[in-house]
Amino acid sequence: MGKSDSFPKVASRQEVLAAGHIVPAEGRCIQCGICSFNCPIGIDVRRHAWLGEPVVEAHCLTCGECVRRCPRGVLHFEQLKIFGGSS
Repeated sequence: MGKSDSFPKVASRQEVLAAGHIVPAEGRCIQCGICSFNCPIGIDVRRHAWLGEPVVEAHCLTCGECVRRCPRGVLHFEQLKIFGGSS
């Protein structure tokens, strides 16, 4: 039972990361640049945070380095619906 119980949690986490984006809390960014400095592929996360826009970049790995390194906790993962029609 132990292994089968933990498998759905892993699948759920993978789904969130695959469909998730880095989202800033508006008005909290102080433009220190630590997020962009720690991005392994060089995304200007700081610009997104300053503008209050989610990081919707095809190259984003959703590795979480920017989220981990932000000293003010401005960034977080959020599942966004960027595709799909209205119901």
